[in-house]
Amino acid sequence: MNDETMGQEDAAQDAEACAEALESLDRISLDDVAFDDSSVDVQDEPEIEAQPDDQDTGDVEPAEDEADHEDTESEADDQPGSDTSEETILLDNLPAEDSLTRELPGLGSAPAVDETIAMGDIPLPSVPSAREAEVRHRKMSPKRRNLMVAGVVAVALVAGGAGYAAWNGYQQEQAAVLAANAHTMMSVQIGVHAAGLDCSTGSKIPVQVSGQDSDGSSVSETLYVDERGRGIKLLPGDYTLSIAASPIAADGTIYTVPTTKTQVAVKSDGQDLSAQATFKLKVPSADTVTDDQIDAAAKYAEEGGASSAAAAKILQQAATARRDAAVNAVSASEAQAARDADARHKATDLYQLDIPVEWYGKVATWQNGNTLCIYLDGDSDTPIVTLVAVREGESFTPDEGDTVLGAANLGNGYTVYASGPVYPYVVPQTINGRTQDPVSTYPMDTAIELVELTTGNRYTYSQIKNDLVGKDGKADGATKLETDYLAQILLPSIKTQD
Repeated sequence: MNDETMGQEDAAQDAEACAEALESLDRISLDDVAFDDSSVDVQDEPEIEAQPDDQDTGDVEPAEDEADHEDTESEADDQPGSDTSEETILLDNLPAEDSLTRELPGLGSAPAVDETIAMGDIPLPSVPSAREAEVRHRKMSPKRRNLMVAGVVAVALVAGGAGYAAWNGYQQEQAAVLAANAHTMMSVQIGVHAAGLDCSTGSKIPVQVSGQDSDGSSVSETLYVDERGRGIKLLPGDYTLSIAASPIAADGTIYTVPTTKTQVAVKSDGQDLSAQATFKLKVPSADTVTDDQIDAAAKYAEEGGASSAAAAKILQQAATARRDAAVNAVSASEAQAARDADARHKATDLYQLDIPVEWYGKVATWQNGNTLCIYLDGDSDTPIVTLVAVREGESFTPDEGDTVLGAANLGNGYTVYASGPVYPYVVPQTINGRTQDPVSTYPMDTAIELVELTTGNRYTYSQIKNDLVGKDGKADGATKLETDYLAQILLPSIKTQD
């Protein structure tokens, strides 16, 4: 919570306290504070002293004090303004024994004075005795008492009026502050994520703002934020935010514009709205960017997202060049893939197939009728697999040293058999010299490549030699490894010739 918010809360509490005080003053009336004459009259009646049982109360004479009281009251009625008992006794007129500069035992005379004002200069009121206070109260006329009460009430009303005026002035001041804030532009921040965007070299992100401000006016405008989401200024109010178009990065990157819309409430300056309004702009494949996307981004860059129209034009050209380069690269890749596919595609009179991508560039082929041999590139004496079409009902026998590695039924009365050496088994055995009649001998580089081609690089030569084949010389594990791989990458592509 910032200082401004805390100040407003304290001010609201002070105003509430003033209001309660004023409401208490409004409930005060003269009847609440005026003296009750009936109680005074009761007190004014002389007390009847207790008499002995054998004395007639009618023979009792008024006491001397009561007689004096009646005379004094009579004189007071004649001269209401000369009440000598209310005179103020000054310190200068006090007897010596009542002086403030008495001499205390063992001490000299030490006047008791204030540091700045002598006590003798300050008149002190005399303190009446209880009897004098009672007499003074009886002497006071009801009119005078009411005037005193009215004075007290007037003082209270004046004090209350001053408090009310202060409170009212404070409220007016706060209302003025709120009114001023309602017409003050507030800076707010939103959340944005755009990889690689630097608005100091590229264009800013255009944000569409619509809604209603604190004056009740409709708002519909485009504002711009940097890569940190800063740059929006609005009057307090309720708004809907969305991304109007893509910015353009310095390298020409165009972003995918999110379609989400977010509602926010602007209340104070410096407000962080990233928790309520966060937009993610993703980078699409450059070759998929359209002319419309580039034109829209360039339009907003020129209208306020870039430093100038010339800068916006340069960014537009960068975006177009980046897209065109990507399109050309994709086209070239597709063309090469088509050429490669054509080179990988092989056909006989009865069937057709595609050389596996993993083998492309590493193998070559020779063809004889419906027989197709795939061999190690540059070494026709090292076949990897040989394909032979056999009519149904006829048997197939592979060449010496080869193993049937799989078969594909064409559905037209023919079956294509795949056969060849089990290199994951033959190569390690040959190099180790464990076979009496090896098919051939291979340099280590060739042996490794043959194992990789027939296993799809799923095992290294050392793993096959030490773990798969082992010392027992059995080929079952190695054979299964090769046949499984060929069944995945080669046999599914064998189809009947159109």
